[in-house]
Order: sequence, then structure tokens, then C-alpha cells
Amino acid sequence: MIQFYFNPGPNPMKVALLLEETGLEYEVIPVDAGRGEQFSVAFTAINPNNKLPAIVDSEAVVFDSNAILLYLAEKTGQFLSDGSPTGRGELLSWLMFVATGVGPYSGQAVHFRHFAPDPKDYAVERYVFEARRHYGILNAHLADRTWMLGDTYSIVDMAVWGWARNLPFVLGPEYLDETPHLKRLMAAIDARPAAVRAAALKESHAFKMDRDDEFRRNMFRHIQTA
Repeated sequence: MIQFYFNPGPNPMKVALLLEETGLEYEVIPVDAGRGEQFSVAFTAINPNNKLPAIVDSEAVVFDSNAILLYLAEKTGQFLSDGSPTGRGELLSWLMFVATGVGPYSGQAVHFRHFAPDPKDYAVERYVFEARRHYGILNAHLADRTWMLGDTYSIVDMAVWGWARNLPFVLGPEYLDETPHLKRLMAAIDARPAAVRAAALKESHAFKMDRDDEFRRNMFRHIQTA
């Protein structure tokens, strides 16, 4: 059985969705980042980067959400491209677009909009601009196709879902209405039974949600608070 180290952040949610879609047996092991549990000796041995998610599948240890998506999709033979070189190239390109662009810029937009001390105007403008630009690229790409890879629901859609479901917090409550094709994709995924089950996993543990000094110390270790 796969051990799934989880919290309800955007990156673990991608993996939760894929696990539910595939029907693989897994055990949820909650790691409460707000309480600093990601820095335990046991979890550091699994992911030296102290980030969620991670999985242990027998002898295989995999961390980074996009690596896990690819690993599990290849393990099961599900939710990949059509198998052609063109399809695989498209899948890898968009998956890495989420990994290196959508995720990092969304995370930095959240940090500077909601957590960073003043002055922060330049940083907010920079990361909000880049986050909006990346989501705009996704929206334009979806204008003439059902899923990110055309007619094929794939791990790329799941990777997008993990972050885009948090757009009200990333960019503001009105932004999803500005990206109608992305909004349509999100509604289609949200309606899938696997997505409903994945979203319910956050109830598996009383994760710390108060954004107090303890939370800030554990989420942003460069910040020193009393």
C-alpha cells in the first residue's frame, strides 16, 4: 500500500486527486506544516526538502508533486497522453509549465499578498503579474479544447486543478471569472467523484489553519517572530 504524506495544500491535492482517480490503495499520513511536522527527522529522511507531498511505494520514495503524478501515471498506465511522441512531448511540456511557472508564481503571489511585511509593493506587482500571465496562458490554451491535452483527461489537468482551485486566494475572488475556459475546466474536474473524495481528505486531520506566529515560523523559516 502506498503511504501518502499529505496536507491540504495545492501540491498534495494534485496527488490526492490522482490517487482517487486511479483507485490505488493508499494510506494518508498527515504532516501538519503549520506545526512544523515537515521538519521532523522521519519526514526529512523521506523528503530532504521538507515539502509536501511525498509517497513511499514499497521501496520507491518519490517527492515533488509533479514527479509523483508522473510516477503514478506511469505505474498504472492511466491519465497519460495518447502515447505518441507528439502527445508525450505535449504532456511533459505542460506538466513542467505548471511545475516551474504556475506553482512557483502562485506561491510567491500568495506570500507577498498575504504574508510578507511592508514594503512589498514591487514584489506584489511582480508576482501577481506573473501569476496572472501564466493562468492567462492556460486559459487561452483551453479555448478550443476540452482538457489540457485535447480530448484526454490527464495528470496535466490534475496539476492545474491543484493550484487553480485556490485562485480566489492567489489572485482574488474575481479572477476566475476573467478566465472562463479555465473556470470551465475547474468545474468539470470539481464535478468528478474522485475530486470530491480528494477534497474531503483535509478532514482526515485537524490541520493548523490559524496564521499566527507559529504558523509563520514553520511556513516561512526566514521569518523570525517572538
